[in-house]
Amino acid sequence: MTVDDEVVQQQVQRWLEQAVVGLGLCPFAAKPLQEKRVAIDVSRARSAEDLLNDLHLALCRIEETGLDKLETSLLVVPDMLQDFYDYNDFLDIADAVLQEGGWEGDIQIASFHPDYQFAGTEKSDHENFSNRAPYPIFHLLREDSLEQAINSHPDPEAIPERNIALLQDMDGAAIRAIFPYCFK
Repeated sequence: MTVDDEVVQQQVQRWLEQAVVGLGLCPFAAKPLQEKRVAIDVSRARSAEDLLNDLHLALCRIEETGLDKLETSLLVVPDMLQDFYDYNDFLDIADAVLQEGGWEGDIQIASFHPDYQFAGTEKSDHENFSNRAPYPIFHLLREDSLEQAINSHPDPEAIPERNIALLQDMDGAAIRAIFPYCFK
């Protein structure tokens, strides 16, 4: 069953508000989200070729749109790449698109997936939830904005450790409440 684009966008918006900003997983996300400078684009691609086209369009959009209107963009893929390993393999292709399009060094891609799993962890380890989202997502970040945000943070190297500790301290009920899409 295909979920309507508006529902997908609402679910991603809720994840941003409750998990990413609400838990403070990304201390840089609140301001652009509050200022409505975050695009949530739904790709209805069902083939790698169509997804590459949608990714290319999203990259062009972020490149062509002023920072005052668009800080960052999330390309949400509800209809394919449901397997985390397939998604992870596609990241290499997405990075090649960055390089071939001349965006490397200007835009980077952060990855989020409902079954995200860091290397060296167990699937059930709570730290994986820092990169779990309702759908496979390619998060397009402007390198300059990211660098400014990192430079303004008192201790950016501590962010991952803080997130791991926070998520490991949460009980299963709290994790299920914030990340219900991971427990279907």
